[in-house]
Amino acid sequence: MILPNRHGSLNASTVPAKVQTAVKPVAPATDPAAQVAPPGTILYAAKKGDTMPGLLHKYLWQSTYMTAAEFETAIRERNDNFKGVFLKAGQNYIIPGMDGLPTTEKSVPVPRDYEVRAIYLTGLMAASPKGVEIVKQWRKVGGNAVVFDIKDSDGWVNIPWDNALVPPMNHQPYIKNLVKYTHFLHSMGMHAIGRVAIFRDEALVVHHPELAVHSRKTGQPWTENGKLVWTDSSNPKVQEYDIALAKHATESGVDEIQFDYVRFPAEGDQKDAKFYYETEHPKWQRTDVITDFLSKAYAELHPTGVLLSIDVFGVMAWQRNVDLSHTGQDIPNMAKNCDVMSPMIYPSHFFGMDGIASPGDAPEHFIGESMERFQKITADTHVVLRPWLQAFAWRTKTYSPEYIQVQVATAKKNDGIGFLFWNARNDYSKPYVAMPVMAKDPAKFFRGDEFDKMPKPAATATAQAPIAAGQQATQGK
Repeated sequence: MILPNRHGSLNASTVPAKVQTAVKPVAPATDPAAQVAPPGTILYAAKKGDTMPGLLHKYLWQSTYMTAAEFETAIRERNDNFKGVFLKAGQNYIIPGMDGLPTTEKSVPVPRDYEVRAIYLTGLMAASPKGVEIVKQWRKVGGNAVVFDIKDSDGWVNIPWDNALVPPMNHQPYIKNLVKYTHFLHSMGMHAIGRVAIFRDEALVVHHPELAVHSRKTGQPWTENGKLVWTDSSNPKVQEYDIALAKHATESGVDEIQFDYVRFPAEGDQKDAKFYYETEHPKWQRTDVITDFLSKAYAELHPTGVLLSIDVFGVMAWQRNVDLSHTGQDIPNMAKNCDVMSPMIYPSHFFGMDGIASPGDAPEHFIGESMERFQKITADTHVVLRPWLQAFAWRTKTYSPEYIQVQVATAKKNDGIGFLFWNARNDYSKPYVAMPVMAKDPAKFFRGDEFDKMPKPAATATAQAPIAAGQQATQGK
Protein backbone atom coordinates (compact mmCIF):
# COMPACT_ATOMS: atom_id res chain seq x y z
CA MET A 1 0.00 0.00 0.00
CA ILE A 2 1.31 3.47 -0.91
CA LEU A 3 1.21 5.69 2.15
CA PRO A 4 1.75 9.45 2.35
CA ASN A 5 4.98 10.52 4.03
CA ARG A 6 5.01 13.37 6.51
CA HIS A 7 4.80 15.92 3.71
CA GLY A 8 1.85 14.22 2.03
CA SER A 9 3.75 12.94 -1.01
CA LEU A 10 4.00 9.26 -1.89
CA ASN A 11 6.20 7.17 0.38
CA ALA A 12 9.58 6.84 -1.32
CA SER A 13 9.93 3.18 -0.37
CA THR A 14 6.86 2.24 -2.38
CA VAL A 15 7.24 4.21 -5.60
CA PRO A 16 9.49 3.56 -8.63
CA ALA A 17 13.22 4.07 -8.28
CA LYS A 18 13.08 7.05 -10.63
CA VAL A 19 10.87 8.84 -8.11
CA GLN A 20 12.86 7.73 -5.10
CA THR A 21 15.93 9.60 -6.32
CA ALA A 22 13.98 12.82 -5.82
CA VAL A 23 14.54 12.60 -2.06
CA LYS A 24 18.35 12.41 -2.29
CA PRO A 25 20.27 15.54 -1.19
CA VAL A 26 20.98 17.97 -4.00
CA ALA A 27 22.66 21.31 -4.29
CA PRO A 28 20.41 24.09 -2.99
CA ALA A 29 18.67 26.34 -5.48
CA THR A 30 21.08 29.16 -4.58
CA ASP A 31 23.96 27.16 -6.12
CA PRO A 32 24.45 28.40 -9.71
CA ALA A 33 25.43 24.86 -10.68
CA ALA A 34 21.96 23.54 -9.83
CA GLN A 35 20.53 24.25 -13.28
CA VAL A 36 19.24 20.74 -13.95
CA ALA A 37 16.15 19.62 -12.10
CA PRO A 38 16.88 16.65 -9.83
CA PRO A 39 14.76 13.56 -10.55
CA GLY A 40 11.19 13.98 -9.38
CA THR A 41 11.40 17.78 -9.42
CA ILE A 42 11.25 20.71 -11.79
CA LEU A 43 13.05 24.06 -11.69
CA TYR A 44 11.09 27.28 -11.60
CA ALA A 45 12.86 30.48 -12.68
CA ALA A 46 11.40 33.22 -10.48
CA LYS A 47 10.25 36.48 -12.01
CA LYS A 48 9.87 39.86 -10.34
CA GLY A 49 6.84 39.86 -8.05
CA ASP A 50 6.55 36.07 -7.73
CA THR A 51 5.45 34.82 -4.31
CA MET A 52 5.34 31.54 -2.46
CA PRO A 53 1.48 31.48 -2.44
CA GLY A 54 1.55 32.00 -6.20
CA LEU A 55 3.97 29.12 -6.61
CA LEU A 56 1.75 26.85 -4.54
CA HIS A 57 -1.31 27.81 -6.57
CA LYS A 58 0.53 27.12 -9.82
CA TYR A 59 1.91 23.68 -9.00
CA LEU A 60 -0.03 22.05 -6.12
CA TRP A 61 -2.43 20.09 -8.31
CA GLN A 62 0.34 18.84 -10.55
CA SER A 63 2.28 17.57 -7.54
CA THR A 64 1.98 14.48 -5.37
CA TYR A 65 1.17 16.62 -2.30
CA MET A 66 -2.41 16.72 -1.05
CA THR A 67 -2.35 20.04 0.85
CA ALA A 68 -0.78 23.44 0.29
CA ALA A 69 0.80 23.41 3.76
CA GLU A 70 2.62 20.13 3.12
CA PHE A 71 3.69 21.30 -0.34
CA GLU A 72 5.01 24.61 1.00
CA THR A 73 7.06 22.87 3.69
CA ALA A 74 8.61 20.57 1.10
CA ILE A 75 9.46 23.46 -1.25
CA ARG A 76 11.10 25.48 1.52
CA GLU A 77 13.13 22.47 2.71
CA ARG A 78 14.37 21.73 -0.82
CA ASN A 79 15.41 25.35 -1.28
CA ASP A 80 17.85 25.80 1.58
CA ASN A 81 15.00 26.37 4.06
CA PHE A 82 13.86 29.49 2.22
CA LYS A 83 11.93 31.74 4.64
CA GLY A 84 10.44 34.61 2.68
CA VAL A 85 7.15 35.28 0.92
CA PHE A 86 8.59 36.90 -2.22
CA LEU A 87 10.82 34.84 -4.49
CA LYS A 88 14.11 36.29 -5.72
CA ALA A 89 13.83 37.25 -9.38
CA GLY A 90 16.18 35.29 -11.64
CA GLN A 91 16.78 32.50 -9.16
CA ASN A 92 15.87 28.87 -9.82
CA TYR A 93 13.66 27.20 -7.24
CA ILE A 94 13.39 23.41 -6.92
CA ILE A 95 9.76 22.22 -6.96
CA PRO A 96 9.52 18.71 -5.42
CA GLY A 97 6.80 16.11 -5.83
CA MET A 98 6.57 16.52 -9.59
CA ASP A 99 7.06 12.88 -10.53
CA GLY A 100 5.11 9.80 -9.55
CA LEU A 101 1.56 11.16 -9.78
CA PRO A 102 -0.40 8.89 -12.14
CA THR A 103 -2.20 10.34 -15.12
CA THR A 104 -5.01 7.83 -14.69
CA GLU A 105 -6.30 5.90 -11.71
CA LYS A 106 -8.21 2.68 -12.19
CA SER A 107 -11.06 1.55 -9.99
CA VAL A 108 -10.30 -1.27 -7.59
CA PRO A 109 -13.01 -3.95 -7.92
CA VAL A 110 -14.54 -5.33 -4.72
CA PRO A 111 -17.41 -7.80 -4.31
CA ARG A 112 -20.81 -6.21 -3.74
CA ASP A 113 -20.86 -7.65 -0.21
CA TYR A 114 -17.55 -6.00 0.69
CA GLU A 115 -18.03 -4.59 4.19
CA VAL A 116 -17.86 -0.84 3.67
CA ARG A 117 -17.29 1.28 6.80
CA ALA A 118 -17.66 4.80 5.47
CA ILE A 119 -18.13 8.44 6.31
CA TYR A 120 -19.60 11.13 4.05
CA LEU A 121 -17.71 14.24 2.89
CA THR A 122 -19.14 17.17 0.96
CA GLY A 123 -17.47 18.10 -2.32
CA LEU A 124 -16.20 21.27 -0.67
CA MET A 125 -14.68 19.34 2.22
CA ALA A 126 -13.39 16.20 0.49
CA ALA A 127 -10.08 17.38 -0.97
CA SER A 128 -9.56 20.27 1.46
CA PRO A 129 -6.76 20.13 4.04
CA LYS A 130 -9.32 19.39 6.75
CA GLY A 131 -10.93 16.73 4.57
CA VAL A 132 -7.59 15.04 4.03
CA GLU A 133 -7.05 14.92 7.79
CA ILE A 134 -10.56 13.51 8.30
CA VAL A 135 -9.75 10.69 5.87
CA LYS A 136 -6.50 9.94 7.69
CA GLN A 137 -8.25 9.91 11.07
CA TRP A 138 -11.06 7.72 9.76
CA ARG A 139 -8.53 5.21 8.44
CA LYS A 140 -6.67 5.29 11.75
CA VAL A 141 -9.78 4.30 13.74
CA GLY A 142 -10.77 1.48 11.38
CA GLY A 143 -12.72 3.06 8.53
CA ASN A 144 -12.13 1.72 5.03
CA ALA A 145 -14.25 3.90 2.73
CA VAL A 146 -15.30 7.47 1.98
CA VAL A 147 -18.47 8.74 0.28
CA PHE A 148 -17.86 12.13 -1.34
CA ASP A 149 -20.01 14.38 -3.48
CA ILE A 150 -19.51 14.36 -7.22
CA LYS A 151 -22.79 16.30 -7.39
CA ASP A 152 -25.05 17.17 -4.46
CA SER A 153 -28.67 18.32 -4.72
CA ASP A 154 -27.51 21.92 -5.15
CA GLY A 155 -26.59 20.72 -8.63
CA TRP A 156 -23.02 21.99 -8.77
CA VAL A 157 -20.63 19.48 -10.34
CA ASN A 158 -17.57 19.18 -8.10
CA ILE A 159 -15.18 17.74 -10.69
CA PRO A 160 -13.99 19.03 -14.08
CA TRP A 161 -16.40 17.84 -16.77
CA ASP A 162 -16.86 19.05 -20.31
CA ASN A 163 -20.60 18.74 -20.84
CA ALA A 164 -22.87 21.31 -22.47
CA LEU A 165 -25.45 21.08 -19.67
CA VAL A 166 -23.06 21.64 -16.75
CA PRO A 167 -24.20 24.81 -14.95
CA PRO A 168 -21.55 27.56 -15.05
CA MET A 169 -19.71 28.20 -11.79
CA ASN A 170 -17.87 31.34 -10.66
CA HIS A 171 -15.02 29.23 -9.33
CA GLN A 172 -13.14 26.07 -10.23
CA PRO A 173 -14.63 22.70 -9.24
CA TYR A 174 -13.85 21.85 -5.64
CA ILE A 175 -12.16 18.58 -6.60
CA LYS A 176 -9.89 19.80 -9.40
CA ASN A 177 -8.10 16.52 -9.88
CA LEU A 178 -10.34 13.51 -9.26
CA VAL A 179 -7.59 11.11 -10.33
CA LYS A 180 -5.30 12.55 -7.69
CA TYR A 181 -8.02 12.33 -5.04
CA THR A 182 -9.00 8.72 -5.76
CA HIS A 183 -5.28 7.84 -5.90
CA PHE A 184 -4.91 9.37 -2.44
CA LEU A 185 -7.89 7.38 -1.12
CA HIS A 186 -6.53 4.16 -2.60
CA SER A 187 -3.11 4.87 -1.10
CA MET A 188 -4.83 5.15 2.29
CA GLY A 189 -6.58 1.80 1.81
CA MET A 190 -9.94 3.44 1.15
CA HIS A 191 -12.83 2.38 -1.10
CA ALA A 192 -13.79 5.51 -3.07
CA ILE A 193 -17.56 6.09 -3.39
CA GLY A 194 -18.68 8.98 -5.61
CA ARG A 195 -22.13 10.27 -4.63
CA VAL A 196 -24.33 11.71 -7.37
CA ALA A 197 -27.60 13.39 -6.40
CA ILE A 198 -29.77 12.53 -9.38
CA PHE A 199 -33.12 14.22 -9.91
CA ARG A 200 -33.06 16.91 -7.22
CA ASP A 201 -30.70 19.30 -8.97
CA GLU A 202 -31.24 22.99 -8.30
CA ALA A 203 -28.48 24.41 -10.50
CA LEU A 204 -29.49 22.36 -13.53
CA VAL A 205 -33.14 23.44 -13.50
CA VAL A 206 -32.24 27.09 -12.81
CA HIS A 207 -29.94 27.18 -15.85
CA HIS A 208 -32.03 24.79 -17.97
CA PRO A 209 -35.68 25.32 -16.97
CA GLU A 210 -36.78 23.20 -19.92
CA LEU A 211 -35.53 20.19 -17.95
CA ALA A 212 -37.63 20.96 -14.88
CA VAL A 213 -40.92 19.47 -13.80
CA HIS A 214 -43.64 21.76 -15.22
CA SER A 215 -46.82 23.21 -13.74
CA ARG A 216 -50.09 22.13 -15.32
CA LYS A 217 -51.65 25.47 -14.34
CA THR A 218 -49.01 27.85 -15.67
CA GLY A 219 -46.84 25.82 -18.02
CA GLN A 220 -43.84 27.21 -16.14
CA PRO A 221 -41.32 25.18 -14.12
CA TRP A 222 -43.05 23.62 -11.11
CA THR A 223 -41.85 24.43 -7.62
CA GLU A 224 -41.85 22.25 -4.51
CA ASN A 225 -43.06 24.42 -1.64
CA GLY A 226 -41.83 27.51 -3.47
CA LYS A 227 -38.45 26.10 -4.47
CA LEU A 228 -37.37 25.31 -8.02
CA VAL A 229 -35.18 22.27 -7.41
CA TRP A 230 -36.56 19.26 -9.30
CA THR A 231 -35.59 18.07 -12.74
CA ASP A 232 -38.10 15.95 -14.61
CA SER A 233 -37.09 12.43 -13.56
CA SER A 234 -38.58 10.99 -16.74
CA ASN A 235 -36.92 13.38 -19.20
CA PRO A 236 -34.38 11.40 -21.29
CA LYS A 237 -31.98 14.36 -21.39
CA VAL A 238 -31.92 14.53 -17.59
CA GLN A 239 -31.33 10.79 -17.30
CA GLU A 240 -28.56 10.84 -19.92
CA TYR A 241 -26.87 13.77 -18.15
CA ASP A 242 -26.73 11.97 -14.80
CA ILE A 243 -25.60 8.65 -16.25
CA ALA A 244 -22.89 10.41 -18.28
CA LEU A 245 -21.59 12.18 -15.14
CA ALA A 246 -21.46 8.88 -13.27
CA LYS A 247 -19.54 7.23 -16.09
CA HIS A 248 -17.16 10.19 -16.26
CA ALA A 249 -16.36 9.76 -12.56
CA THR A 250 -15.59 6.07 -13.02
CA GLU A 251 -12.89 6.99 -15.53
CA SER A 252 -10.89 8.64 -12.75
CA GLY A 253 -10.69 5.78 -10.27
CA VAL A 254 -13.99 5.93 -8.37
CA ASP A 255 -14.76 2.40 -7.14
CA GLU A 256 -18.48 2.85 -6.62
CA ILE A 257 -21.15 5.23 -7.84
CA GLN A 258 -23.84 6.07 -5.32
CA PHE A 259 -27.12 7.51 -6.62
CA ASP A 260 -29.11 9.67 -4.22
CA TYR A 261 -32.48 11.37 -4.85
CA VAL A 262 -33.43 8.56 -7.23
CA ARG A 263 -37.05 9.56 -6.93
CA PHE A 264 -39.80 12.00 -7.73
CA PRO A 265 -40.56 14.98 -5.49
CA ALA A 266 -42.53 13.89 -2.45
CA GLU A 267 -43.83 17.29 -1.30
CA GLY A 268 -45.59 20.26 -2.87
CA ASP A 269 -48.72 20.29 -5.05
CA GLN A 270 -48.43 16.86 -6.61
CA LYS A 271 -51.52 17.24 -8.80
CA ASP A 272 -50.02 20.33 -10.47
CA ALA A 273 -46.73 18.57 -11.37
CA LYS A 274 -46.56 17.47 -15.01
CA PHE A 275 -43.91 15.04 -16.25
CA TYR A 276 -42.53 13.96 -19.61
CA TYR A 277 -43.56 10.33 -19.17
CA GLU A 278 -47.25 11.19 -18.94
CA THR A 279 -47.22 12.03 -22.64
CA GLU A 280 -44.64 9.53 -23.89
CA HIS A 281 -45.74 6.60 -21.70
CA PRO A 282 -49.31 7.38 -20.60
CA LYS A 283 -49.80 3.97 -18.96
CA TRP A 284 -46.72 4.26 -16.77
CA GLN A 285 -46.64 5.10 -13.07
CA ARG A 286 -43.80 6.88 -11.27
CA THR A 287 -42.45 3.51 -10.16
CA ASP A 288 -42.05 2.48 -13.82
CA VAL A 289 -39.97 5.58 -14.53
CA ILE A 290 -37.55 4.99 -11.65
CA THR A 291 -37.19 1.28 -12.39
CA ASP A 292 -36.61 1.95 -16.09
CA PHE A 293 -33.98 4.61 -15.32
CA LEU A 294 -32.06 2.33 -12.95
CA SER A 295 -32.18 -0.48 -15.49
CA LYS A 296 -30.53 1.77 -18.08
CA ALA A 297 -27.99 3.17 -15.63
CA TYR A 298 -26.99 -0.27 -14.34
CA ALA A 299 -26.60 -1.59 -17.89
CA GLU A 300 -24.10 1.20 -18.62
CA LEU A 301 -22.21 1.25 -15.31
CA HIS A 302 -22.01 -2.44 -14.45
CA PRO A 303 -19.67 -3.35 -17.36
CA THR A 304 -17.13 -0.79 -16.10
CA GLY A 305 -16.51 -2.95 -13.02
CA VAL A 306 -17.65 -0.37 -10.46
CA LEU A 307 -20.45 -0.98 -8.00
CA LEU A 308 -23.74 0.89 -8.25
CA SER A 309 -25.42 1.72 -4.96
CA ILE A 310 -28.61 3.66 -4.38
CA ASP A 311 -29.98 5.61 -1.42
CA VAL A 312 -33.65 5.18 -0.52
CA PHE A 313 -35.95 6.61 2.13
CA GLY A 314 -36.01 4.49 5.27
CA VAL A 315 -39.79 4.78 5.44
CA MET A 316 -40.07 2.92 2.12
CA ALA A 317 -39.57 -0.31 4.06
CA TRP A 318 -43.17 0.15 5.26
CA GLN A 319 -44.39 0.11 1.61
CA ARG A 320 -47.16 2.63 2.23
CA ASN A 321 -49.10 3.46 -0.92
CA VAL A 322 -48.82 7.21 -0.41
CA ASP A 323 -45.01 7.01 -0.22
CA LEU A 324 -44.83 4.71 -3.22
CA SER A 325 -47.08 6.85 -5.40
CA HIS A 326 -45.18 10.05 -4.62
CA THR A 327 -41.53 8.92 -4.68
CA GLY A 328 -41.74 6.10 -7.24
CA GLN A 329 -39.35 4.07 -5.10
CA ASP A 330 -40.51 0.48 -5.67
CA ILE A 331 -37.90 -1.18 -3.47
CA PRO A 332 -38.02 -4.78 -4.84
CA ASN A 333 -37.71 -3.60 -8.46
CA MET A 334 -35.03 -1.03 -7.65
CA ALA A 335 -33.04 -3.72 -5.85
CA LYS A 336 -32.83 -5.75 -9.05
CA ASN A 337 -30.99 -2.93 -10.80
CA CYS A 338 -28.14 -2.11 -8.43
CA ASP A 339 -25.50 -3.86 -6.36
CA VAL A 340 -26.07 -2.15 -3.01
CA MET A 341 -29.11 -0.49 -1.48
CA SER A 342 -28.56 2.02 1.31
CA PRO A 343 -31.74 2.82 3.23
CA MET A 344 -31.46 6.11 5.13
CA ILE A 345 -32.60 4.82 8.49
CA TYR A 346 -31.68 7.75 10.73
CA PRO A 347 -33.80 7.16 13.86
CA SER A 348 -34.59 10.87 14.22
CA HIS A 349 -36.37 10.88 10.84
CA PHE A 350 -39.10 8.41 11.81
CA PHE A 351 -41.27 11.04 13.51
CA GLY A 352 -44.88 9.95 13.86
CA MET A 353 -44.02 6.28 13.36
CA ASP A 354 -44.92 3.31 15.56
CA GLY A 355 -46.36 5.49 18.31
CA ILE A 356 -42.93 6.48 19.60
CA ALA A 357 -42.78 10.13 20.70
CA SER A 358 -38.99 10.51 20.42
CA PRO A 359 -37.84 8.20 17.61
CA GLY A 360 -34.37 9.72 17.66
CA ASP A 361 -33.89 8.13 21.07
CA ALA A 362 -35.06 4.69 19.90
CA PRO A 363 -32.29 3.66 17.47
CA GLU A 364 -32.51 -0.04 18.23
CA HIS A 365 -36.22 -0.15 17.43
CA PHE A 366 -36.21 1.80 14.18
CA ILE A 367 -33.01 0.38 12.74
CA GLY A 368 -34.01 -3.14 13.67
CA GLU A 369 -37.52 -2.78 12.29
CA SER A 370 -36.31 -1.07 9.10
CA MET A 371 -33.62 -3.63 8.34
CA GLU A 372 -35.99 -6.52 8.98
CA ARG A 373 -38.54 -5.03 6.58
CA PHE A 374 -35.97 -4.22 3.89
CA GLN A 375 -34.58 -7.74 4.12
CA LYS A 376 -38.03 -9.21 3.65
CA ILE A 377 -38.99 -7.15 0.59
CA THR A 378 -35.61 -7.61 -1.16
CA ALA A 379 -35.21 -11.30 -0.36
CA ASP A 380 -35.58 -12.39 -3.98
CA THR A 381 -32.92 -10.00 -5.30
CA HIS A 382 -29.13 -9.99 -5.30
CA VAL A 383 -28.91 -6.64 -3.52
CA VAL A 384 -26.71 -6.01 -0.48
CA LEU A 385 -28.23 -3.84 2.27
CA ARG A 386 -25.75 -1.28 3.60
CA PRO A 387 -27.58 1.33 5.71
CA TRP A 388 -26.97 5.02 6.24
CA LEU A 389 -26.72 5.57 10.00
CA GLN A 390 -27.12 8.72 12.07
CA ALA A 391 -23.92 10.57 13.00
CA PHE A 392 -25.57 13.80 14.16
CA ALA A 393 -27.50 14.92 17.24
CA TRP A 394 -30.69 16.22 15.59
CA ARG A 395 -33.88 15.25 17.47
CA THR A 396 -32.07 13.03 19.94
CA LYS A 397 -30.86 13.62 23.48
CA THR A 398 -28.78 10.45 23.58
CA TYR A 399 -26.33 10.97 20.70
CA SER A 400 -22.96 9.60 21.82
CA PRO A 401 -20.34 6.97 20.90
CA GLU A 402 -22.67 4.42 22.50
CA TYR A 403 -25.48 5.62 20.20
CA ILE A 404 -23.18 4.87 17.26
CA GLN A 405 -22.45 1.40 18.61
CA VAL A 406 -26.14 0.56 19.08
CA GLN A 407 -26.89 1.49 15.47
CA VAL A 408 -24.03 -0.54 14.00
CA ALA A 409 -24.73 -3.59 16.16
CA THR A 410 -28.45 -3.51 15.35
CA ALA A 411 -27.84 -3.16 11.62
CA LYS A 412 -25.40 -6.08 11.61
CA LYS A 413 -27.69 -8.23 13.73
CA ASN A 414 -30.36 -7.72 11.06
CA ASP A 415 -28.10 -8.75 8.17
CA GLY A 416 -26.79 -5.35 7.17
CA ILE A 417 -23.36 -5.53 5.52
CA GLY A 418 -21.28 -2.50 6.37
CA PHE A 419 -22.57 1.01 7.10
CA LEU A 420 -22.33 4.66 6.08
CA PHE A 421 -22.25 7.54 8.57
CA TRP A 422 -23.95 10.79 7.57
CA ASN A 423 -23.08 14.14 9.07
CA ALA A 424 -23.67 17.16 6.82
CA ARG A 425 -21.02 19.12 8.73
CA ASN A 426 -18.58 16.25 8.40
CA ASP A 427 -18.12 16.06 12.18
CA TYR A 428 -17.32 12.45 13.09
CA SER A 429 -16.05 12.93 16.63
CA LYS A 430 -18.47 10.35 18.06
CA PRO A 431 -17.73 7.64 15.45
CA TYR A 432 -14.00 8.24 16.00
CA VAL A 433 -14.47 7.18 19.64
CA ALA A 434 -16.85 4.32 18.87
CA MET A 435 -14.83 2.63 16.10
CA PRO A 436 -11.89 1.28 18.17
CA VAL A 437 -14.34 -0.08 20.75
CA MET A 438 -16.33 -1.88 18.06
CA ALA A 439 -13.18 -3.26 16.44
CA LYS A 440 -12.51 -5.27 19.60
CA ASP A 441 -15.77 -7.20 19.15
CA PRO A 442 -16.10 -7.92 15.41
CA ALA A 443 -18.69 -10.66 15.89
CA LYS A 444 -21.06 -8.03 17.24
CA PHE A 445 -20.15 -5.03 15.09
CA PHE A 446 -18.30 -5.80 11.85
CA ARG A 447 -16.14 -8.31 9.97
CA GLY A 448 -13.22 -5.99 9.34
CA ASP A 449 -12.82 -6.30 5.56
CA GLU A 450 -9.77 -4.38 4.33
CA PHE A 451 -9.60 -2.58 1.01
CA ASP A 452 -5.81 -2.78 0.76
CA LYS A 453 -6.03 -6.58 0.59
CA MET A 454 -7.91 -6.32 -2.72
CA PRO A 455 -5.89 -6.72 -5.95
CA LYS A 456 -5.12 -3.29 -7.41
CA PRO A 457 -4.79 -2.62 -11.12
CA ALA A 458 -1.75 -0.58 -12.15
CA ALA A 459 -2.41 3.15 -12.12
CA THR A 460 -1.76 5.05 -15.32
CA ALA A 461 -3.70 8.47 -15.35
CA THR A 462 -3.86 12.14 -13.96
CA ALA A 463 -6.46 14.91 -13.97
CA GLN A 464 -6.89 18.25 -12.18
CA ALA A 465 -8.41 18.69 -8.60
CA PRO A 466 -8.25 21.48 -5.86
CA ILE A 467 -8.27 21.26 -2.12
CA ALA A 468 -10.57 23.78 -0.47
CA ALA A 469 -11.94 23.89 3.04
CA GLY A 470 -15.50 24.28 4.20
CA GLN A 471 -18.60 22.68 5.65
CA GLN A 472 -22.28 22.34 5.00
CA ALA A 473 -24.86 23.16 7.62
CA THR A 474 -27.92 20.98 7.14
CA GLN A 475 -28.49 17.66 8.83
CA GLY A 476 -29.89 14.56 7.21
CA LYS A 477 -31.05 14.29 3.59
